[in-house]
Amino acid sequence: MKGTAELLKEHRLKVTPQRLKIVKMIDEHGHINIEDLYSEMLEEFPNVSLATIYKNINQMIENGLVQEVKLPQSKSVYEIIKEPHLHMVCDKCHKVEDIIIGTEKIIEEAEKLSGYKIDESFITLRGVCPECQKKAE
Repeated sequence: MKGTAELLKEHRLKVTPQRLKIVKMIDEHGHINIEDLYSEMLEEFPNVSLATIYKNINQMIENGLVQEVKLPQSKSVYEIIKEPHLHMVCDKCHKVEDIIIGTEKIIEEAEKLSGYKIDESFITLRGVCPECQKKAE
């Protein structure tokens, strides 16, 4: 990934210590919910408010740096926007993983079958991750 400050500038966002930390934490975790993000932010920025976190995340979404990933039966998580991919979610430990796979054919087929012009897609597959499968044995 590019440098954090460079990413913010590239997406027309002012570089602030809080934004640098938010982007760094999202990148380190891959996917993180607001509550976990807020808890970690408090360690370095004890006066930061939850409203500030939401405001910054929303600006990052509007500027195309971050996207919200809505997960079934779970809190939304946030990730740095990257190439099209699927999300794998473990039903046991709730880990979220990216699977880089071409989604173009799925979208083309969905458009053909529905008549819709698809602007955005979030594909989530649920199951049990390999680690949880081993624990169950």
